[in-house]
Amino acid sequence: MTLQQTSAPLSEHHVGDAPMLIGAAWTEAADGRWIDVESPRDKTVLGRVPRGGAEDVARAVTAAAGAFPGWRDRRPKDRGDLFRQIADALEPEQERIARLLSLENGNAIRTQSRGEMQFVVDCFRYFSGLAGEAKGESIPLNPLVLDYSRREPLGVVGAIVPWNAPLMLSALKIAPALVSGNTLVLKLAEDAPLAVLAVVQVCARFLPPGVLNVVTGYGREAGEALTSHPGVAKLSFTGSTAVGRRVMEKGAERIVPVSLELGGKSPQIVFPDADENWVVDGTIAGMRFFRQGQSCTAGSRLFIHETVFDSFLDKLVAKLKALRVGDPLDETSDMGTIVNGRQFDRVCEYVASGIDHPGADVALGGLPPTDGPLSRGYYLKPTVFATVDNSWRIAAEEIFGPVVCAIPWKDEEDVVRMANDTHYGLAGFVWTHDLGAALRTAHALEAGWVQVNQGGGQVLGQSYGGFKQSGIGREFSLEGMLDSYTQRKHVSVNLER
Repeated sequence: MTLQQTSAPLSEHHVGDAPMLIGAAWTEAADGRWIDVESPRDKTVLGRVPRGGAEDVARAVTAAAGAFPGWRDRRPKDRGDLFRQIADALEPEQERIARLLSLENGNAIRTQSRGEMQFVVDCFRYFSGLAGEAKGESIPLNPLVLDYSRREPLGVVGAIVPWNAPLMLSALKIAPALVSGNTLVLKLAEDAPLAVLAVVQVCARFLPPGVLNVVTGYGREAGEALTSHPGVAKLSFTGSTAVGRRVMEKGAERIVPVSLELGGKSPQIVFPDADENWVVDGTIAGMRFFRQGQSCTAGSRLFIHETVFDSFLDKLVAKLKALRVGDPLDETSDMGTIVNGRQFDRVCEYVASGIDHPGADVALGGLPPTDGPLSRGYYLKPTVFATVDNSWRIAAEEIFGPVVCAIPWKDEEDVVRMANDTHYGLAGFVWTHDLGAALRTAHALEAGWVQVNQGGGQVLGQSYGGFKQSGIGREFSLEGMLDSYTQRKHVSVNLER
């Protein structure tokens, strides 16, 4: 493991105050309160965002409701054209915004932040091309009756995104919701709002006032106000399962549609014929170590067949040792930092719990350094617990950090049982040259997205979402846009009258 010294003081990157967008105005909170945005690379303050509350959310919903009729009635092609223009305008801003993202959430710019910003541009272009696809059908029920359906927008969408991939997840709310004719109130995570606000500044140059509104603040204040507001016609939430339950409760109170993309504890299953370097590389990607494990799709339960367990684990440890942990802005860093002090302490507590567990075998990593330059930030080394039982806390609960549990297995039926022995069901990974075994396992896994012999991220066009307590609804696709942001109306016309 190579730990790198952090570079220049963060004061050089101070961005000042970043207001919210409500209607046509960039504004502070109604009560004048602010939240400091801390950089996890050295714990200094990057800037401030408004601490929005119920009054600010109410103003944003009012602005969105006022803009809805005109935006809904625009030609779909015109809505799509605006997003193509936004994507073009974002192209020259990519490096600046990617650096801002690395500063505020700690992801390494080379391995993560540039790609996430590129995704925003690609996402806006992808959904701009789907603007005219909210189509209905005609139903030949009777030659004297014209029966047809329409796909209509819902109205004001209230969306909430987390801090781990704020650009990507915001783009996946903004583009499909607005392209399909809704207006939006987006609540950002207070830990990483700045890069999204920079994207929204570009969006605001093209979109009519009130179509896109962005509120910053804490979940218990701004988030709760948004999910409770009677003017919100749809709730879309990405985040933890615990908060997702609360969002679903608030939606149930008013009978509004809710889509949720929640947590995961995804299994990776390595068959005995897959003890190869390319598989090790793929499992590292699937573990999302390049995002410090801060991903809901992270394949953090690594089931390795007992006949290759030691050999595969040796390869894995050697490759993880070679990863460079350091300053997110350093081009040589493979991994950056945990996003904030709360999450850092939470991950450390899980690591300490694993170390103290009877029979625990720490094959790599452990608790963070307590001195030296990197102790000034929230840096953690990749940690591997070997020969873990699937029932242990570190194997059962979502850690959201660079921690993987290696679990031996012998029987295919038993490993599928262990993989499914969780209330999560977001993703899964299967590694084998045996096509029959691969497909049997992929079909048996209780997860919304299963990859075979690859460990990459989601791709636009896939209908991505979870089973069980990992969520409801789908994103990333035309189907996701239609199901999440439109409602079907049926019209019957008597042709005899």
